[in-house]
Amino acid sequence: MKKITLVILSGLLIIFNQAFPVYGQEHAGSLGANSILHGQHPLVNVAKKTTTVTLPFFEDFTGYGLYPDNAKWVENQVYINNTMCVSPISRGVATFDALNELGHPWDPTSNNNFRYADSLTSRPFDLTGYTPGDSIYLSFFYQPQGLGFYPLIPDSFVLFMRIRYGDWLPVWKTAGTALQPFKQVMIPITDTLYFYDAFQFRFANIAALNYSDAIWNLDYIRFDAHRNMNDTLVNDIAYSGNPTPLLNDYTSMPYRQFIANTAVERAITYRDSIHNNYDSPQPITYGFTAKDQTSGTVLQSVVTNTATLNAGSIQQLTNNAYTTTVTAGIYDKVVFENKHYIQSSTATGPLNNDTIIKEQVFDNYLAYDDGSAEQSYYLSLFPSLPGKIEIEHHLNIPDTLRGMAIYFGKTAPSQSYKAFSIEVYSELAGINGAVADHLLYAQDPCYPGYADTINNFWIYKFDTPIPLPAGTFYTGVMMPAESSSDSLYFGFDLNRIGNNHVYYNVLSTWNPSLLHGAVMMRPLLGQEIKPSLISNVSTNEEPWGIFPNPADNTISISFNHSGNTEYNISNIQGQSIKTGTIIKDNIIDISSLSSGLYFMNISNNGILNTPKKFIKL
Repeated sequence: MKKITLVILSGLLIIFNQAFPVYGQEHAGSLGANSILHGQHPLVNVAKKTTTVTLPFFEDFTGYGLYPDNAKWVENQVYINNTMCVSPISRGVATFDALNELGHPWDPTSNNNFRYADSLTSRPFDLTGYTPGDSIYLSFFYQPQGLGFYPLIPDSFVLFMRIRYGDWLPVWKTAGTALQPFKQVMIPITDTLYFYDAFQFRFANIAALNYSDAIWNLDYIRFDAHRNMNDTLVNDIAYSGNPTPLLNDYTSMPYRQFIANTAVERAITYRDSIHNNYDSPQPITYGFTAKDQTSGTVLQSVVTNTATLNAGSIQQLTNNAYTTTVTAGIYDKVVFENKHYIQSSTATGPLNNDTIIKEQVFDNYLAYDDGSAEQSYYLSLFPSLPGKIEIEHHLNIPDTLRGMAIYFGKTAPSQSYKAFSIEVYSELAGINGAVADHLLYAQDPCYPGYADTINNFWIYKFDTPIPLPAGTFYTGVMMPAESSSDSLYFGFDLNRIGNNHVYYNVLSTWNPSLLHGAVMMRPLLGQEIKPSLISNVSTNEEPWGIFPNPADNTISISFNHSGNTEYNISNIQGQSIKTGTIIKDNIIDISSLSSGLYFMNISNNGILNTPKKFIKL
């Protein structure tokens, strides 16, 4: 049964419709934003909207870009990916959610208002030379939910067509439902109102506009003449899933750590998924090559295998691991390019989905995730107890821990004011035979960050680098016990297969995670790192305070520097409600504020300090 979690934060009701089970204090929620698209700039449509395309038309979204092909589509609102889907017809889908082309909510203030969200509009077709007798059909496959959250009944998926007078007419619609396999729809074009020189079709979804919790995936669109209602066969053999990493457990690690123990770190085989869309078994020959991206060194020369694919099935095919390595500097980034391809088959379908390239990145971090978040991971916390999340890692040789990269999921109200600590342990009580916790380091306080950063993670640099021996260590966060305390939301990669290495603690006991997926926190090792902020801890800031606290009608601000200082008071929803300029020890009138919890920040010469809380009586 699907579980609905109701979370009430300061009067704002948030409904997380749970696509996956909830175990005790662990939960999976919607992302609230798509950080993959943060900082991206959709390509300007260099072709004018009046530029026409011709029949036959085909689109299966196979490629490596995040946005639709400008030669075929007008907008950039949908997210092109291969991680939000389950068993697609071919690699790549267009995902419709409630987020715009930059990954931000269409409406960040309301999640109960159902309106049109994403749309995908074709470029115009000149159909003046066709008639209803040419039997033109538009077909496509769609899937609700995928690896996100399933759309409720009001979260509909709609197809429109534009008639010669400019009006858009709805021709097909389906209501939200739980996860289903991709289903094909056949739409005949018979009305003469469609046979003109600027015909277009448009897919759109209706959603609550605050959260990405109503997912629709679109795949394998075909638009052509001389078809019929029974023309449903997809005579194509195509890659569908992402190939597995070269690594056995991590998805990425420093090259020096890999080289130190390749026998353990290297996977025995690499797997990829191929979809036989025929209704009969098909023989294929598939190939594999690999090279070092920087030097061009061949790591694996062409190797081929044969297989017979079952009718209508997605089968995992394997290639044996290669053992070739390259010479690199101790801190060098190394990228291996693994190419999987179908060398020969009986398929008559498109060729662009017959090849897939997977990069194996060796950089300065340890990762179990693939860099894409499909949901958010969070805990149910108790007001009087802290909550902790720790992720187990291992080193093959001694190294230096410099910081952490964390991928945050967004919530409403914003949690950017919530302090937490990054903690590093060598042992967790009750885990792997340890009798007690052994805390090595704590970076405190830290605050969540959502700005555009490299790899879409927020980078925290430790004040003191931590030398670590070879062996096991744990990195994660501690969320302190506070009034109105609730968990931060962290990116959750559902494409992770196998042990997620996560442990959580909300009742003074460590428990292994039971949720399928990787929590997106990455320890940063080796060389110096650049944080997302010049300083993300208060120890490097000017000390300041609010007095008295709690307060009745007035407060005063104490700080060391001279001159005017800007202040900003916001409520728990993150809304700014009072701003101004003060001089040290000046009194601020707060008599107009309602009783409750507030946050204040001050800045001098453009430098922000850590926010502080105060209570208005």
